[in-house]
Amino acid sequence: QVQLVESGGGTVQAGGSLRLSCDASRYTFASYCLAWFRQALGKEREAVATLGRVRAPTYADSVKGRFTISKDNAKNIFSLQMNSLKPEDTAMYYCAATSNYACAVPMPVSGFPYWGQGTQVTVSS
Repeated sequence: QVQLVESGGGTVQAGGSLRLSCDASRYTFASYCLAWFRQALGKEREAVATLGRVRAPTYADSVKGRFTISKDNAKNIFSLQMNSLKPEDTAMYYCAATSNYACAVPMPVSGFPYWGQGTQVTVSS
């Protein structure tokens, strides 16, 4: 069930960059926990980045230093800037939101009632 709208996926060479965006304009999410998950083929869906109202962003160790989560409260849009992409970053990426105040990787999938449709990111060598 698509509740948020994602864009920005695509195919890039290793070392390249992509910026994913999530349109949450149907909701007022300024006080929400926002997150990006990814699911590679044959693997479970995992949180890679979170952003709460108060605390600093958190990241999975695998993406720390390369990915940045940010939000625009006025537009109800949040983004994932992905730099220095690696082939192992290849996955379907999903944005998600929850009113849960606890907001840090590794938040579970079950904690997020609002989801995007997914956007494919493919990184080639």
